[in-house]
Amino acid sequence: MRLWFLLHGDIRFQYKYGFYFLYLIFSVFYISLIFAMPEAWREKATILMIFSDPAAMGLFFMGAIVLFEKSERVLNSIAVSPIRSYEYILSKLISIGVISVFVGFAIGSFSSAVNISIYFIMGIFLCSCLFSAVGLMVAAKSISLNGFIISTIPAQLIINIPAVAWLFGWRPGWLLIHPGVSMMELCENGRRVLLAFIILVFWDLLAVLMAHRTVKGMFREIGGVKL
Repeated sequence: MRLWFLLHGDIRFQYKYGFYFLYLIFSVFYISLIFAMPEAWREKATILMIFSDPAAMGLFFMGAIVLFEKSERVLNSIAVSPIRSYEYILSKLISIGVISVFVGFAIGSFSSAVNISIYFIMGIFLCSCLFSAVGLMVAAKSISLNGFIISTIPAQLIINIPAVAWLFGWRPGWLLIHPGVSMMELCENGRRVLLAFIILVFWDLLAVLMAHRTVKGMFREIGGVKL
């Protein structure tokens, strides 16, 4: 029940502060850009845009949300409430993940360049959760937006570069253990989608466990007792 109320509150917050509007603007822009490209480029362009926007943007939105909650002392209230740290994390990941799925589905459907499947949807959701969990960990230790942005650069490079290399043809089998590459394989409905799904779930669980430890420590510093 607490998770449901947290999720409802996060969705209202994101709507109130224009997150949905921003996603809509990005979606229209990307769809227009895809249609302006030669047809041979559209599949890769669509997957790359889905990876870089609805999936990866969760990292930045998560940072903005957590830093806002810090500045408004929302976290002080949460830390001394019965809310568990894992409930706080799941609410954030699910709320941003759902938006990412809708945006990715819209871009993929309107572009008609990719095959929409359950693996495609799960790839977007899981990748969004992964980026959001990373963003949550970084934001929990950041004191300013500039500091947060600088701190996310290594994570972006580590996740993005192998994934883009895979998309454009560099595909050694061992690279599938990389979470960004697994997301690409799922969105392309490749031959190893089941393995890619399992790998991405593993990375998500690992990221959530690390985020839980970080958030738990953050709540303790703020003044929480029951975590």
